[in-house]
This record gives sequence, C-alpha cells and structure tokens, in this order.
Amino acid sequence: MRAVTWQGNEKVGVETVPDPTVQEPTDVVIRVTSTAICGSDLHLYSTLGMFIDTGDVLGHEAMGYVEAVGPEVTRLEVGDRVVVPFVIACGSCHMCAQGLTTQCETTQNRAHRKGASLFGYTKLYGQVPGGQAEYLRVPHAQFGPTVVPDDGSPDERWLYLSDVLPTAWQGVEYAQVPDGGSVAVLGLGPVGQMAARVAAHRGAGKVIGVDMVPERLAMARRHGIDVVDLRDHDDVVAAVADMTDGRGPDSVIDAVGMEAHGSPVAHATHKAAALMPDAVARTVMDKAGIDRLAALHTAVAMVRRGGTISLSGVYGGAADPLPMMDLFDKQVTLRMGQANVQHWLPEIQPLVERQDDPLGVLDLRTHRAPLQAAPELYETFQKKDDGCIKVVLDPAA
Repeated sequence: MRAVTWQGNEKVGVETVPDPTVQEPTDVVIRVTSTAICGSDLHLYSTLGMFIDTGDVLGHEAMGYVEAVGPEVTRLEVGDRVVVPFVIACGSCHMCAQGLTTQCETTQNRAHRKGASLFGYTKLYGQVPGGQAEYLRVPHAQFGPTVVPDDGSPDERWLYLSDVLPTAWQGVEYAQVPDGGSVAVLGLGPVGQMAARVAAHRGAGKVIGVDMVPERLAMARRHGIDVVDLRDHDDVVAAVADMTDGRGPDSVIDAVGMEAHGSPVAHATHKAAALMPDAVARTVMDKAGIDRLAALHTAVAMVRRGGTISLSGVYGGAADPLPMMDLFDKQVTLRMGQANVQHWLPEIQPLVERQDDPLGVLDLRTHRAPLQAAPELYETFQKKDDGCIKVVLDPAA
C-alpha cells in the first residue's frame, strides 16, 4: 500500500510499504477513505525526529471501512464505516474505567514513562504505524473505532471525531468556563477553531479568539467568535482585558502549544537538536528540552485572578520553566493532557449527527488532496500558506 512516511527533518515521502494485517484477535484493518494532517504532526515534521525512524508511517486522524476483523471483535463487521480515535486503549483497565483512556494501563509505554499508545506518533507512544495510508491496522478494536452512518455524507462530517473535536471538547471542559462567562482561545488552528465553537455552544457568554493569520481570524468570525488580531496590538493581554471588564477572561485555552511564535531561544534549541545524532538529541530533549512557551506565558498573564487555564496544545519539554509566582499569586487552576477521545465521543457524536451542524464541522477543512500530495501540504500547513487551516488527504484519489 501507499503511505506517508517520515524521511528526515522537515521531509516526508509517500512510499510503498507492506499492507497491514490482523495480528491480534482484537485487531481490525480498515480501508482509509480520509486522513488528516494534524498540528501535532508538525512537531514530528520539524522537532521530534530523534524519536522517529526513517520510514515510520505518520498520521493519527483517520476513518474508513472495515476490511478485516479479528475473532474477538464482536462489535464491528466488515463493511462498517468507522472513525478511529487517535488513542489506542483497551476500555477495561482501571484508567479506562476512569475515562482516562490516554493513560490506558494496557497500552502504556512504561519504558519511556509515557501514557497510552497513539497512532503514528514516535517511539515514545508505541511506534504504531499511522493512518496516513491506504490501510490501517487498529489494535484494541473491541473498544476503539466508532461506527458512523454510511449515508453518503462527506467524510468531513465525521473525521474530526478522531481527534480535533474531542481535543477541543476536553479543552473547554477543562477550562471550566462559567455559564455566561468569558473564555479566550489562543491560536485559531483546527483545535482552536473548534474549541471556540464548542465554548459558544456550551454557553460561554463571550468567546475571544486570538491569532495573527487572516484566514483563521476570518473563519472564527464566521462562527460568531470575537477575534483579536495580534498584528494590531502591542499588548494582547491588555486588549483582552479591555473586552472582559478589565479583569481578563474567566478561562484561557492554549491551543498553540510547544511551537508558539515569539520564543526564539527555544526555537533555536529545537532546530539544533533536530540536526544532532538521534541518541544525543534524545538525551537533550529528555534532560534539557524546553518548549516555545510564549503562548503559555500569555495565558498566565491574561487569565483573571482565580481563573482557569486549559492546555490543549501539545507540550513536550522536559525542563520548561514555569511562572510559578504568577500562577500561585493569581490562584490559577491549570489543567492539561492528551484528549481522552473515547470518553467524550458519546457527548460529541450526537451533535455531529445533527443536520443543522451546530459545531460547523463542514466548515473547517480548507484543503483536500490525494495522499501523494502530502509532502507539499505538510510544508504548506507548517508555513500557513495558501489559507491552509485543515488538510484532509484522500488515499483513493
């Protein structure tokens, strides 16, 4: 089959790799009809290559049709149309029972002191072949994939159940926005867009999106979000305070994460580490790695006293300095983590099924292209060129 593979720092390729097969009784294999490029994939593209091997298949947002079913999978049949959560979890361990599927004790990566395995996401998270491919083996399918209607609806109605929507939903849940309260969303990429819409849907009185990319700001405006254009303000914290009675918002969602603009030292460190031999680079990232923390520092400065910060953007630094004095003095609540996708799907899927599309899932994808176009679109997405907000790849095209 054809698949998108990691080939080096800021280099991916589309190669022929072996077809996946059922290896365990709880496996299924799906024929992928749509697979997306996630902002988290850009971390692998340019920052975390020391934890990837050349030829690893990328991607963790996928959906398609079940082609083969292991003997212990009784909830799925060949021909079912399914979306695959990016988290691989058993559904029956102690952590899964708590709704913490990202901490699944069956698929935890204890050798690296990390949580549940993820599709297409480095040695740290299981080195499981990803979904940017024609076919995908899905472990623990007795719990993971969710069946969606095979009614001729476009894949984009359902695809974001794999990651974007649950990540945004958890971000809003963790933000603890009071009814009628205010929330600022830093970064209006795919997760930020959906977090802003989810917050408005769930009763926030004022939702403020912060970004500097015109197409992202325009998309947020289409969905009734107040926006702050970073290019127009020397002091974005003051600008948002002016919109929230001078106090700052009740909640801030950081949907940017480790690759924020405005962190030149960390950016230089990432670039240098990416050029080191893998063994050396892994040690640097494990012991001294720092993230680009501009977004997190902005969130701390922006949130009102007694407010809540929710981190949806991925952070990976092992030695990040935090503004503990400000966090303590302002009595800030801080919540974070990978999205527990399977836990949130029962709340989200009924909204996606509604014909009125209350979360606007059909207005997120900006680029759809054949799988073969992945190398060019990774670069386009990273550079935010061509109005690129969300890329969906079509393996059959």
